[in-house]
Amino acid sequence: MTAVQNLFSYPVPAARKIAPAPFLPMSRAEMTALGWDACDVILVTGDAYIDHPSFGMALIGRLLEAQGFRVGIISQPDWLSVDAFRALGKPNLYFGVTAGNMDSMVNRYTADRKIRSDDAYTPNGAAGKRPDRALVVYAQRAREAFPEANIVIGSIEASLRRIAHYDYWSDKVRRSVLPDSKADILLFGNAERALVALTHRLAAGEPIEAIRDLRGTAFMTKRGWLPAADWSEANSTRVDTPGRVEPHPDPYEMKEKNTESCATGAAADTDAAIAAPAPVVAQPVLFLSREDRQAALREQRDKTVIRLPAYDVIKDDPVLYAHASRVFHLESNPGNARAMVQGHGERDVWLNPPPLPLAMDEMDGVYDMNYARAPHPSYGKAKIPAWEMIRFSVNIMRGCFGGCTFCSITEHEGRIIQSRSEPSILREIELIRDRTKGFTGTISDLGGPTANMYRLACKDKKIEESCRRLSCVYPTICVNLGTDHGKLIQLYRKARAIPGVKKILIRSGLRYDLAVRSPEYVKELVTHHVGGLLKIAPEHSESGPLSKMMKPGMGAYDKFKELFDRYSKEAGKEQYLIPYFIAAHPGTTDLDMLNLALWLKKNDFRLDQVQTFMPTPMALATTMYHTRKNPLRKVTPDSEAVETVRTGKVRKLHKAFLRYHDPANWEILREALQRMGRSDLIGSGVQHLVPRHAAPGQGAGSLERRAETPGVAQLARKFGQNKPRPGAAVVRTPPGATSVVTAATRRKAGPAPAAPRGGRK
Repeated sequence: MTAVQNLFSYPVPAARKIAPAPFLPMSRAEMTALGWDACDVILVTGDAYIDHPSFGMALIGRLLEAQGFRVGIISQPDWLSVDAFRALGKPNLYFGVTAGNMDSMVNRYTADRKIRSDDAYTPNGAAGKRPDRALVVYAQRAREAFPEANIVIGSIEASLRRIAHYDYWSDKVRRSVLPDSKADILLFGNAERALVALTHRLAAGEPIEAIRDLRGTAFMTKRGWLPAADWSEANSTRVDTPGRVEPHPDPYEMKEKNTESCATGAAADTDAAIAAPAPVVAQPVLFLSREDRQAALREQRDKTVIRLPAYDVIKDDPVLYAHASRVFHLESNPGNARAMVQGHGERDVWLNPPPLPLAMDEMDGVYDMNYARAPHPSYGKAKIPAWEMIRFSVNIMRGCFGGCTFCSITEHEGRIIQSRSEPSILREIELIRDRTKGFTGTISDLGGPTANMYRLACKDKKIEESCRRLSCVYPTICVNLGTDHGKLIQLYRKARAIPGVKKILIRSGLRYDLAVRSPEYVKELVTHHVGGLLKIAPEHSESGPLSKMMKPGMGAYDKFKELFDRYSKEAGKEQYLIPYFIAAHPGTTDLDMLNLALWLKKNDFRLDQVQTFMPTPMALATTMYHTRKNPLRKVTPDSEAVETVRTGKVRKLHKAFLRYHDPANWEILREALQRMGRSDLIGSGVQHLVPRHAAPGQGAGSLERRAETPGVAQLARKFGQNKPRPGAAVVRTPPGATSVVTAATRRKAGPAPAAPRGGRK
């Protein structure tokens, strides 16, 4: 692979240096005003163009502009003809095609496969402004518009569909988006490194079909192609052979206790922590010195490609699909991942190893660029919900080492946390104060995919590079993980001391099992940064589904709640936790949902809206849903079967358990309780879950009782929150107060419809 080069170290010839545009042009008239006769790069996106680093097209566009390239944007084009794709002419280098900040299918459909009524990334929230599978459609139209143009695809939709994948909406395994889109190259993950290198090489005259060595890229090749004669191919069954695999050999002579914690500590709960490649080492290597042998092993790894089972095989074989999914995730650490290849008909999809994380100064450079920090003027006074939600928030990091199986953040952004520096973050807060219209002194969020993984990392870089564990915090927090929240506490204190800043709220997903490691952090958070309500995501109360989610048990929640309540009381504040839960996740039985309902009743929670599990491409939980196999362990025909809720009736029942108080659910719950032999839970007493009859005034969910609670908007005003977006709900919290909870889950396939960043922890 090519050597790593700093994003901002590429030389920009004087002839190519340009002044930053007020906004990247979206029309010929804007190009003319800038003195451009053509664009070097044209970005096509399914989102409205908002010139802010939380929106992919703006971040990539401004980054390329800083490299001296003229970048235009085609936003939410009419895909029914090629005319919209010819609006800016032919790009000198390539079309960069993205579906937007979300997978287009998640954006358009609910977990019940119903079309959503709005789109948060569109002016006035209008629905229907992007097609299904927008990435493929846009790329095909761009190819039609200019057949000879280079087509580069990226974004979360490309990341999650870069190999053969189960597609929930068609209920079948689909091919990689590469052959369907007819793109020249695919960039996955946060692709700044690959994109900048690719663009400079194309500008230097290198043909796109010759650029095959960039990390974080995928492309089509002829069957059996290898980059050079010294490369070798290994079948994926050599990486994950049936039965137990011994711990990954330590090439860095780690201490025994560290090797145990990072490589085998999770063995009791999941074999994912110990699965390792079976390197094929030439016999003479065995006679080398230890250091030379380690170097030879690393060199061999770097020149080995893993062949996954072909699309034509896994589309009809659940066991091999689960095996391929498991191997794919085990090859995700940039420090030790190898290239992978998967057959698609007569050709192969080749995937280079994941991109190397950005250094802190590179992260600063990406976020410190000349953003207008506003929607494009062409939208006039139209409200864009996603912009309204994040315009007073600051992204301080990216990535997540939580490894939750239903989440797509890790597949896209990686497990290694990439953080901005404190000065860069504080500068952005000052920019919001000085340049963002409507700022009244409140920063709505200071976070990212997680609220509290800022600057957390493995204590030893060598251990980090050799580790193959899927999560640093499951089943327990790795002893090699640094959990000191001191730098984050310091950031909070400096941020709220900025003149003109009255309040800084934390609304990103909080990893509470990490937070309890730092009571000082919890105290700081609760005392200064909670606006009355704090959302956290236990997801479930039962060990069965939690083990398939790779989430901690309720003991961590109880410990956090104890700290939260104590510090709220000390601060003299009335504050409440808002828990999120998922219905119908793989590994969940009817009994699990009943027990969760009883936990909710015991704690007097009354969820008004809940989220049903949505299988999104490439997630491990999606593999469980599709194959009924557990890819966290060895996958064989007779390996562990996973309880999977697939029928609409059972999915409806699981949702009903979470809303046991709603009269509309009492009939289906009574039937289920009778079938489960739990008729003792039917009645009008405090010990019962649902009443025997749905007469008005009976049961915990009666309209009379619900009418006594304050409205959502009233509660939001009480705690100083922004008005809840559509889909917000009411939840009963001890000791009887009502609080706001959003219906949308935020870790299914990247950002939620109304939140370009952030996640559930």
